[in-house]
Amino acid sequence: MGPRLYNLFPLMAGPVAGWSAHLPRIAGMGFDWIYLNPFHFPGFSGSLYAVKDLSRLHPALEDGRPAGEALSEFTARAAEHGVSVMLDLVINHTAKDALLVDQHPQWYRRDETGELYSPRAVDPDDPENITIWGDLAELHYDDAAHHPAMLAYWGDYIGWALDCGFRGFRCDAAYQVPARIWKPLIDGAKRRMPECLFAAETLGCATEQVDALAKAGFDYLFNSSKWWDFRAPWLLEQYESFRRIAPSIAFPESHDTERLAAELVDCDAGTIEKRYRQRYLFAALFSSGVMMPMGYEYGFAKKLHVVETRADDWHREAGSPRFDLCGFVAAVNAMKASLPALNVEGEQVGVTDEGSGIVALVRYDGDAATAGQATLALINPDAHERGGFVPAAVLPQHEGRRWTDVTPQAAGETLDPHRPLTLGPAQIRVYSSDGKDRT
Repeated sequence: MGPRLYNLFPLMAGPVAGWSAHLPRIAGMGFDWIYLNPFHFPGFSGSLYAVKDLSRLHPALEDGRPAGEALSEFTARAAEHGVSVMLDLVINHTAKDALLVDQHPQWYRRDETGELYSPRAVDPDDPENITIWGDLAELHYDDAAHHPAMLAYWGDYIGWALDCGFRGFRCDAAYQVPARIWKPLIDGAKRRMPECLFAAETLGCATEQVDALAKAGFDYLFNSSKWWDFRAPWLLEQYESFRRIAPSIAFPESHDTERLAAELVDCDAGTIEKRYRQRYLFAALFSSGVMMPMGYEYGFAKKLHVVETRADDWHREAGSPRFDLCGFVAAVNAMKASLPALNVEGEQVGVTDEGSGIVALVRYDGDAATAGQATLALINPDAHERGGFVPAAVLPQHEGRRWTDVTPQAAGETLDPHRPLTLGPAQIRVYSSDGKDRT
């Protein structure tokens, strides 16, 4: 079963003691995982991702208890709601003023002057545009002599997390750490708890960097479907490449991106809601796993910020929501959980009707030629115009299945491929076939 993750953003959720109040809503929407960004004591910048001390909570999250006690209580309450908890595992860098810098200075990359090296990213479209994270110090795994000690350190931390009730790890910038480090860490955790999950964050890296992780043992990768225009071939190419390594997780927005509402500033309220529905449903349809950040269900506009976000941001926007998608998200997640093809990364084929612009995605529970269950998504990418077409024009020519409508909150008729069909603006209709009625 592919994971359905809700990103509970720690700074927006506030002190750990209050996190459990969100569990009924999260479980009610059909999520079976919560993903937490780093919650540790930060360095001088205050960023969640610039960790100074792994043993302490961020000051905005403290509730008077030791970190382990507070977190264990939350994971236990989550389990009572049928929800597992995944934490962000950041082993590619720390804060520049991290305790680890003093404890193990030899583990860090240095620049030509001997100073701590800050991680950086080069804009592929403009090589002169370089982003440097000056509050961070990059760990390096170049010297094998240090590997036993580094593996012991991170293995102990993973063991602590498992003891606290965490059952998964989202591995930040996983491609910046070699597979020879990841594999023993993952293998060690799974020996201790076979059901624990490791998901690699690989956004923005080169194909060869993802390929290099193939032997690491990751259970999932994060894909780039959020940026797809429903037409360019690159996403299906990425899907095919990724599924040979591990199934993937899609999302409509994340803590690293702008809120979808901020990208739709020129749209009216109705169009914005349609886009929110479309992008979440598409994310759930495209890959085995799906993730949704805190506030998406209410159309939050303010970007999640790793330094500045606070619980007041939740209370302000949730107190006067743009809309309420909780019921819709619950219906989407229930549909996803019920269809085998949406929980494995079988073959996926995309076809566009050039006349109408309608896109069809057919996804199978294995290779197309031998698959049993399959899903068909008919997508109108246009948020303003209706699209009329004949479904047979966008179904792969070899298809001979009977398709039953399973669209969340709108399920109904069997699809007649030769009967004209109209999709409203930004609408997606979803169909399922169990493979028993091929012609």
